[in-house]
Amino acid sequence: MKVIGVIPARYASNRFPGKPLADILGKSMIQRVYEQCKKCTLLSDVIVATDDAKILNHVIEFGGRAMITSKDHQSGTDRCNEVAQQLNKNYDVIVNIQGDEPYINAKQIEEIIALFDDEKTQIGTLAKQISDINLVADGNSPKALFDSNNYALNFCRVISNISTECTYYKHIGIYAFRIDTLKDICKLPQSKNEIRERLEQLRWLDNGYKIKVGITTFEAISVDTPEDIEKIKQQIR
Repeated sequence: MKVIGVIPARYASNRFPGKPLADILGKSMIQRVYEQCKKCTLLSDVIVATDDAKILNHVIEFGGRAMITSKDHQSGTDRCNEVAQQLNKNYDVIVNIQGDEPYINAKQIEEIIALFDDEKTQIGTLAKQISDINLVADGNSPKALFDSNNYALNFCRVISNISTECTYYKHIGIYAFRIDTLKDICKLPQSKNEIRERLEQLRWLDNGYKIKVGITTFEAISVDTPEDIEKIKQQIR
């Protein structure tokens, strides 16, 4: 199975313009993400998909691979699909890796790739068991609900009627796709559930695609604001 990792890196951001180039203890955020991905031996290649020449040139300068993609994409998924359609090599699976998680664990990438050992897997993602019950009501932390075979039933931001006897899972925002599946889902219009919850993956569920959920023990630490950079620096120190 041939797998490529794609890191969407958009320059514009309402809360943090130029975020991929932000310095974290001597290296840019996008370089740290890239280097973490390269630690995953199951990836045949890693490419940064960006809409900005500054990011492209920066990635090339530190020895990485990058590709310019359209400024009009609405999501990282669309950006990954453009890369997949432009590549000359044939890949079986493409992993969409968040460009704002500078310390993503390479084992997380291995975990999501392992889901495709099952030939029936169309789309894969990860979830982590929630240990703090207060997080279940946090709308900034999407939840994953899945059946006994680990196929997603739903994704939501807030769960009502919370019970301390139930086990809840936080959705970890990394995705992987069969190449043909990625091409097809990028043609789909937004669904009502997607718009209501502001969760892109609901569009795929609403159109009959199955999402396999792998369980991880690794936390995802993302950067949304400049203040998050300082928090990460303090943790590393």
